[in-house]
Amino acid sequence: MAATQGTELAVEQETALEVRPDTGPALRGTPPARAAGELASLMRAGGMDEPALRATGVWLVSGRRSSAHTQAAYLRDVGWWVWWCTARAAKAQDPTPRDADLYVADLVASGLSRATVNRRVAAVSSWYRYLVREGCVAANPFEGAERPRMDTRHSRTRGLTKQQVADVLAHAAEHESARTYALLWLMFATAGRIGSLLSARVEDLSEDSGHRVLDVTVKGGQSKRFALPPPAVAALDRYLAERGRPGSGPIFVTRTGRPLVQSYVWKLVNRIATECGVPFTISPHSFRHSAITIALGEGRPLHVVQDFAGHADPRTTRRYDRDRDALDRSPAYQLAALVAPSTRPG
Repeated sequence: MAATQGTELAVEQETALEVRPDTGPALRGTPPARAAGELASLMRAGGMDEPALRATGVWLVSGRRSSAHTQAAYLRDVGWWVWWCTARAAKAQDPTPRDADLYVADLVASGLSRATVNRRVAAVSSWYRYLVREGCVAANPFEGAERPRMDTRHSRTRGLTKQQVADVLAHAAEHESARTYALLWLMFATAGRIGSLLSARVEDLSEDSGHRVLDVTVKGGQSKRFALPPPAVAALDRYLAERGRPGSGPIFVTRTGRPLVQSYVWKLVNRIATECGVPFTISPHSFRHSAITIALGEGRPLHVVQDFAGHADPRTTRRYDRDRDALDRSPAYQLAALVAPSTRPG
């Protein structure tokens, strides 16, 4: 009996090896769909019917996907899955749980981070839940699918130290444009996501209770008001003065008036970081990571930093606390002082 089971397992293993990702489609790089029309073409090529296409259009603009940035991210993630199904000869309209498991395995083997894998799977699972509700598919193949275990204690993003942030800002003040200097200040001072800051508009700047503030659309499509500290205000005012103080439109634009794109900012921050001697690759998100980490390291209360970062769960904020296990922060010393008997001088 045991020998028979072992033989069956070996056969299953050999079958699985036939579809390993080293001979399958690459799942990183340029997304197969970056616009609604491209996704529709992928879905039709994958055998999906028109009711599913129409339901997908509604899904993309409903719920938590109200912002253009969020919609674009979900569209790309669904596009990767539909493209994978076509490449693997799987049916996107009627996939099996085994298809879902193999897709997750291919994502992991492609070298993507655990966070990226989980995000892509979560997006496709949300899509299928909607299609099931609309009667377009029979079941969600990702329901109950195993996903890579996330490190819930620490963020994997590379952040900058206080000195490195100061060096980057000082370098930008002396050697970069007013636009770059203002953008870097806002990225750090607001801990804002780069997509939100690039979508911010001049008319979103105002005053509130003596503070200069900026209202931006954040993750989930909600609006959040950021207080701007004096150095950020000065940098922003200088940049807008150079632009002739426009009354409306995106804050950060090219010389021809087009909004800046994230790919440009990625290259920009890495070039400046390299010039400042930062020994590792960073991303725009590194400034958000740095702001949260530094605030926690300086002893700001967790709930205050959580609100500043816009995290729904305090456990997310805690991941940025590099000193959470530091022995000199242990409350044991304060507790002992409260109960230990006082000693009298001899």
